[in-house]
Amino acid sequence: MPGRIVEIVDAANAIAIADVAGVRRKVGLTCILEDGATPESCIGDWVLIHVGFAMSRIDEAEAKATLAMLAALGEEDELAAWAPPR
Repeated sequence: MPGRIVEIVDAANAIAIADVAGVRRKVGLTCILEDGATPESCIGDWVLIHVGFAMSRIDEAEAKATLAMLAALGEEDELAAWAPPR
């Protein structure tokens, strides 16, 4: 799922907040941090998220195209899964 890193909540453990289609969730950044990079360097980056971890960086066009494709395919349930339980 594509998301954009908007905040760092635990720099020591490389935990960030990602915005996925308007829903914000915690994600781990350890898989995308290169040697010497700080979690703060990821703010604003688009990433592919899987099971709570940012797996790779992607560009904004790819992220938006993927989100649009999911919506067009009727995958609102997948996007809704990111929303907190009510």
